[in-house]
Amino acid sequence: MRTTEISIMRVYVTEGEGKLKEILDLLHDNETVRGVTVFRGIAGFGPTGEVHISSLSDLSLDLPLVIELFDEPGKMLRVMKILSTMVKPGHILSWSGKMNVDGIE
Repeated sequence: MRTTEISIMRVYVTEGEGKLKEILDLLHDNETVRGVTVFRGIAGFGPTGEVHISSLSDLSLDLPLVIELFDEPGKMLRVMKILSTMVKPGHILSWSGKMNVDGIE
């Protein structure tokens, strides 16, 4: 099995911040990142301790979002520098990984 080195990143925002479209436009149109997935949390809290939770009676529009992306390390370093100007400090995590580059046999 052949693999290649990648960097993986998670960006934590909330729906209420209104940054999702701006970030996705950057990742898709400007940086053409290899892969991006957005996860919408059903509950969460941050440094303020205020709990945001989804329920049928209270459809919160300020739930947590996790934007996960991956690409080659050089591109991800460039993307991290840009994203760090768009989101609060401490809301970006990254780590190294390996991606299988062989097809299905």
